[in-house]
Amino acid sequence: MPASACIFCQIGRIPTTTRLLYQDERVVAFQDINPSAFRHYLVIPIEHIPTVKNLERGQQHYTLVSHMLNVGKSLLQQDAAQSNEHRFGFHQPPFNSVDHLHLHCLALPFIPCWKFIKYSSLGPLGGFIQAEALLEKLKPSQFSQI
Repeated sequence: MPASACIFCQIGRIPTTTRLLYQDERVVAFQDINPSAFRHYLVIPIEHIPTVKNLERGQQHYTLVSHMLNVGKSLLQQDAAQSNEHRFGFHQPPFNSVDHLHLHCLALPFIPCWKFIKYSSLGPLGGFIQAEALLEKLKPSQFSQI
């Protein structure tokens, strides 16, 4: 998909009216336009990766998702320190709204309270996967050559 066709590629690569909360050479972060919680930020890679299904086990994607999670945690620690509970994760197809990988960073409570359903695992159907669970799936194999 060309960058011009993906709204998140545009936000990550082209100056837009979206106010960036964080930016480096790998990721950008901004407020969700339809927040579901007290604070709701998105962290996206600048590189176009459609969904979690396009991530592969290994150092490259493990490092990227770890970095995304660290950025999200830092933002919520500085902007929502009063929130006692944070949630970090990704929607899995077909439940993702934009085909560009994005980490939801939520400082609870959910607003309105029923929004928690959208950020819950649906077991074998997918739904929402916590960032830590995704990192476990991406963790590089520790096999050594003999």
